[in-house]
Amino acid sequence: MTNQPQPPTAQDIPGPAAPSLFSWEFATDPYPAYAWLREHAPVHRTRLPSGVEAWLVTRYADAKQALADSRLSKNPAHHDEPAHAKGKTGIPGERKAELMTHLLNIDPPDHTRLRRLVSKAFTPRRVAEFAPRVQELTDHLIDQFAARGSADLIHEFAFPLPIYAICDLLGVPREDQDDFRDWAGMMLRHTKAGQAGGPRGGVARSVKKMRGYLAELIHRKRESLPATPAPGEDLISGLIRASDHGEHLTENEAAAMAFILLFAGFETTVNLIGNGTYALLRHPGQRRRLQASLARGERDLLETGIEELLRYDGPVEIATWRFATRPLTLGGQDIASGDPVLVVLAAADRDPERFADPDALDLARRDNQHLGYGHGIHYCLGAPLARLEGQTALATLLTRLPDLQLAEDPAELRWRGGLIMRGLRTLPVEFGPVR
Repeated sequence: MTNQPQPPTAQDIPGPAAPSLFSWEFATDPYPAYAWLREHAPVHRTRLPSGVEAWLVTRYADAKQALADSRLSKNPAHHDEPAHAKGKTGIPGERKAELMTHLLNIDPPDHTRLRRLVSKAFTPRRVAEFAPRVQELTDHLIDQFAARGSADLIHEFAFPLPIYAICDLLGVPREDQDDFRDWAGMMLRHTKAGQAGGPRGGVARSVKKMRGYLAELIHRKRESLPATPAPGEDLISGLIRASDHGEHLTENEAAAMAFILLFAGFETTVNLIGNGTYALLRHPGQRRRLQASLARGERDLLETGIEELLRYDGPVEIATWRFATRPLTLGGQDIASGDPVLVVLAAADRDPERFADPDALDLARRDNQHLGYGHGIHYCLGAPLARLEGQTALATLLTRLPDLQLAEDPAELRWRGGLIMRGLRTLPVEFGPVR
């Protein structure tokens, strides 16, 4: 970090006491603290539990600017890392496993090239073709617990659904997908980058195993790849074919791309389904309204409802790391070259300057340009698939288990501590058994 004079911290600002950030109590409900920051310190420099110092951006207008600002790079090489911060600004294990060259860590022109290759798997047509498989997976998972009358919707439903879906999309053989589920489960339980005391070793080991498997799978697919692409060809085969036809995709790039699509594609959807179901159970009026709409065969409220759930309590609390490539001013604060900048999507999406009654859940909200999937060139590539999975999961749950209710006091539920993602550890529910 530079030796420039430090701006006032939130604790230096006169007025109400500054909130405590990054505690377990904060993880349960961060929104009051974010409201305080929006009002008193909208671009706020803080020391994270990992020891890294970074700027938190909490207002919608500033957040949208930062997400699209080319002076804020995604490449960690632009971070002036002090010794105590080495390796603490990314996904645990990705550096050692040579998985850094993916869309979350690079800028144009490499970002443009890789995104063009991968975007072919997420066109509206391709996602629509995948819809029957998502519905099949959804029904199969519900079948496993429907007759029991109870379930943990995180571990039995929200977690396996996107894992199996993204494995299918990548082209991971069905007999290997349970291994991916185990590795992803380790990452989901222990990814707490930026959280004090977060165990990173288990994550790193899982990343290393996944890297080894992906390298072997890429080699096997390259050896057996037919000369002509088949309809609906899997994503890994498509990446290999591109690298063999002049797109200059290295094996490390292919493995890193497959890894980040799995890593980013599953946890966001786990949290979308988990947080969304929880919000509906806590707002019975909105939930009944959606069920009535589904019973009439209508989808408009489901579609606007998913967007509102993304805004209200979305799966990504803070956008992934950005680093200033040169000095800039954001929200009235001078940011030095090399400084990390973290855009707090959860705070921006409840900014009263942008959203009317932002703390209310309104599934019919129309003016809803939320930042839940980012903005600019790094807008989430897998957003169409995540929306499909979220809509399918919620619609099927509410239709097949109409009396679904929480089986535990909300005060007893625990949220996974961490910096980037926001999601429940468990979501125990009860319902009338369905045969």
